[in-house]
Amino acid sequence: MPGMIPLVGEKFPELVVETNFGTRRLPGDYAGKWFVLFSHPADFTPVCTTEFVSFALRYEDFKRLNTELIGLSVDSSYSHIKWVEWIKEKFGVEIPFPIIADPMGAVAKTLGLIHAESSTATVRAVFIVDDKGVIRAILYYPLELGRNIDEILRMVEALQVSDRTKRAIPANWPNNEIVEEALIVPPASTVEEAKRRLETYDCYDWWFCYDKLMVPEEPVKRTRMYLDRAVNPSKYITLPRK
Repeated sequence: MPGMIPLVGEKFPELVVETNFGTRRLPGDYAGKWFVLFSHPADFTPVCTTEFVSFALRYEDFKRLNTELIGLSVDSSYSHIKWVEWIKEKFGVEIPFPIIADPMGAVAKTLGLIHAESSTATVRAVFIVDDKGVIRAILYYPLELGRNIDEILRMVEALQVSDRTKRAIPANWPNNEIVEEALIVPPASTVEEAKRRLETYDCYDWWFCYDKLMVPEEPVKRTRMYLDRAVNPSKYITLPRK
């Protein structure tokens, strides 16, 4: 549906959805909070199960960032309830967030989640929505590839840091190869401002200046932990039951 799919920087579309936790109104029920809405192809599938366990094990990290999680697939609430029970029985992991039931695919179509890979299954999409209901990032993964949940946490953390500091975030932050944990100063818009940049900040040139003073210590520590956990999960997480 060209022109209908919501885009980064737009308000998340107003939706009334049914979940295994009851009716939710998006984004209104999450006013004042960030949320991550992520779609998955189907319940009772191996890759989706690994993702839901990973999201659940990191739920408290998201909550510390004032961020809620919402799943979605073209399955019924009955299926969601049974699948959540199965995950608890097999792995000892509670799924503490709602999953949208979308058996007719109406929500999936509104959000642009049905791609060429399948006419019925939703791709692995991620919408990061801020506390004002604005879409800040959208990710799409194919059906066969599970998501890196710690990277999604890094994105939420970095977007919130950017909002607070009015600075941009470099690649691989906070472990950037050039400026490390420093933040990028927005480009100058006048000749005079460009001259002042070189006197005020560390710069490679007037258009490439970075700020070491506004780097927030706790978000840097947390984000480095996310990145380490992504490659060393057993160092941080043990499943309650195997």
